[in-house]
This record gives sequence, C-alpha cells and structure tokens, in this order.
Amino acid sequence: MTASATVPSAPAAARAAPGRIGLVALAAAAFVLLAGAGYMFPRWLTFLLTMAAGNGLVSLGIVALMRGGVVPFGQGMVFAAGGYTAALVYNKLGFTDALGLALAGGVAAVLVAAPFAPLLSRYRGIFFAMLTLALSMVTYGLLMKLEVLGGSDGFNVGRPTLLGQKLPDDRVGYILYLLTIFVATIAALAMRIFFDSTRGLVTLAVRENELRVEYLGGSVRRAMAINFVVAAFCGGLGGALVVLSLGHIEPNFSFWTTSGEFVFVAILAGWQSVAAVFVASTVLEIVRSFSSAYFPNTWQLALGLFLLFVIRFLPRGIGSLWTKGAGR
Repeated sequence: MTASATVPSAPAAARAAPGRIGLVALAAAAFVLLAGAGYMFPRWLTFLLTMAAGNGLVSLGIVALMRGGVVPFGQGMVFAAGGYTAALVYNKLGFTDALGLALAGGVAAVLVAAPFAPLLSRYRGIFFAMLTLALSMVTYGLLMKLEVLGGSDGFNVGRPTLLGQKLPDDRVGYILYLLTIFVATIAALAMRIFFDSTRGLVTLAVRENELRVEYLGGSVRRAMAINFVVAAFCGGLGGALVVLSLGHIEPNFSFWTTSGEFVFVAILAGWQSVAAVFVASTVLEIVRSFSSAYFPNTWQLALGLFLLFVIRFLPRGIGSLWTKGAGR
C-alpha cells in the first residue's frame, strides 16, 4: 500500500480533530445530564440504570464483533471473569477501591480471553458462535464445581470505597451509579473513536469481503483477534461494575442465558450507534422489570413479544432511528 493510502492528509486530520472534540463534548454533556437526573431518581430506578449501564458495556463489546460479521454467544465468560476477579481481589487481597476493581476485572477478562483469540479469529458464522458458547459453558461448569469460589452459591462482596474514601450509607447506590455511567461514557467514547479509526473501518471491510482486505495488505485474523480482546475488556469492566452494585457473584454470570441477554441487547441496538447499545440495555431492563412485576407468571412472554416487535419494525436496531444515513 502506498503512503497516501495509510497516512491521512492534513485536511482530513484537521476535519477529524473538531469531530473528536465534538464527541468529547457530547459525551461530557451526556454524563452531566445523567448524573443530575440520577440525583433526583428514586433508588430503584438508579439501581436499574446502573445495571443497564454495566450490562451495556458487555453488549458494546458484542457490537464491536458484530461489525466484523460475527456474533459471540459466550460473553458470559468474560462477564464472569471480571466479576469474580473484582470479588476475589476485594475479599482476598483487601483492595476495595471501586475504580481499581473495575479495571482489574477488565484486565483479567483480557487475560482469560486472549489465549483463545488466535483460534476464534479463524472462524465465522455458527462456528464462532458455538465455540464462544462452549467456552462460556465450560467456565460455568468450573465455577459450579470449585468450592474455593463459592460453588453454585457464589459469595458476597462488601461495600467498596472510591479514591480512598468510604461511601456514605445513604449515597452508596448513587455513587456506584455515577461510577458506572462514568466508565460507560469513557468506554463508549473510546469505542466510537475506535470504530471511526482505520482499524475500525477495516473491521467493516472484513464483514463485506475478507479476500479484498487481504489483497489490500490487511490481516483479517489480526483484526478479528483485536476485536475479540477489546470485547473481552468491555465485558470484564461490565462484570466487575455489576458485581460491586449487586454485592454478590455466582456462576450464573457465565450461563448461556446471560450471554443470550447480551446478544439480545446488541441486536436491539444495531451496530451503527454506540449510544444505542446503552439505550437498548436500559429499555430491556425496564421492560423486564415491569413485565416481571405485572405479569409474574408470563413475563418471559411479554419480553419476547417486545423483542419481536422491535425486530419487526426496526430490523437494523434502535440506532437506525438516528443513523439512517450512516446505515445506508
């Protein structure tokens, strides 16, 4: 490839800079708005949004893989890896800082997933989905059998601190909400920049025609392996943050139904928009909560009908509502 094909021109770089400044400003405004709204929300709604943001991080990683034409059904593995790491570091090592525990969960998920990245980068379609699902279920089986990790019951996690400060009793939920949406905002901003970068655009090209990508000098396997590791980091972050808010960890974090919920959110959101992932995660949490409250015996039916409705009328996902031009 020539230098002109790999190095952006000066006008292009100049146009990219204001765009990124605008993204940062938009992300900051969204965080301030959510932080202010969360202060006035009731506790149950704050907790629901915290769960939605944490789960949305996992689905954000799935979207990164969907852009390359594959769908993982085993993100429960990295979700559990992040959660168990945060819980073990808290209980065994005595490190209680919530931000540090979240980062530890993300790094641990990367370490768990990275050895499988070269293998999984070779597969597509149903083979990729089933291999990731198998990894998740193997993780579930190990967690169920290991008594040192609490077995089938799991174990509890105490109240974390933040930047060396104890969290006040009446504001624990709100502070963890702030931390979760802060991490989610940073991750969403970083992922948007990654998607718009050369590496991110190569992922779209891989989905369209792998052979042409190889002819142009790109490495399809390297691109897919990197996306898998990035998705693992997002999943580990989400798992750690969810565990800190729940105060409990158990093997069901890696069960196939948990992985399926993350895939549902990614499908509802579509791959065009990063913000749509968190919108879809919030909508799913709200629908599931109210369905279980008002239809306790048939809430799965209500949730399934909602999913069918969205897929029928928004086949490209919720993000297509404001990214129609980009989708075409």
